[in-house]
Amino acid sequence: MSTKAGVWQGTLALMVLKTLNAMGPQHGYGIARRIEQTSENLLSINHGTLYPVLLKLEQEGAIASKWGVSENNRRAKFYRITKAGQKQLASEVNQWAQATEIVARFIALKGVKA
Repeated sequence: MSTKAGVWQGTLALMVLKTLNAMGPQHGYGIARRIEQTSENLLSINHGTLYPVLLKLEQEGAIASKWGVSENNRRAKFYRITKAGQKQLASEVNQWAQATEIVARFIALKGVKA
């Protein structure tokens, strides 16, 4: 893939939770950069998409936030995963693992060419 892609519908929350679980508390920019780095810059995280997901996850109790100071001395909101978020993450990882296994079977399917 030569160009950056957007995030597939329904996957950004999983990526946010996984990032916070792996990296500890992060501000929004840090979360976006980590997701992009993990995808080897194949994904581009639009901040207009990220922040509504962060708000939704916080309202659901999957993450919590508090204000702090970033590495460049700017005020930033730092997010952390909660116990409820860890449970949600485990459930979403399981669901996506099953879904990707099913899709992989269809990708590997051999048949008559159209």
